[in-house]
Amino acid sequence: QVQLVESGGGLVQAGGSLRLSCAASGRTFSPEIMGWFRQAPGKEREFVAAIRWSGGSTDTADSVKGRFTISRDNAKNTVYLQMNSLKPEDTAVYYCAIRRWGAGNYDYWGQGTQVTVSS
Repeated sequence: QVQLVESGGGLVQAGGSLRLSCAASGRTFSPEIMGWFRQAPGKEREFVAAIRWSGGSTDTADSVKGRFTISRDNAKNTVYLQMNSLKPEDTAVYYCAIRRWGAGNYDYWGQGTQVTVSS
């Protein structure tokens, strides 16, 4: 079992910044990749960013490239999403997820944290 707990969401004005955190725990925590996804009301969940736990290479969606940065702290089993220059269209519930070695897909998800950007 793996537990993922997101924090750091909230209400911010357009142009502002937030940093999301996702703390992972559990006996079977063996991450290959950790990622952030988001889901806005009435829309499908979409990929935001991901990071390889070993090596730290990253991938970021075009819609947030240059504004959002994913990072990790291996010692704390925590992944972060630094969000700058926020736009109202970034409003969504943000989810952290893990793809464990051998899983083939993201197999554990957090409960989500709300990010609301006002214009």
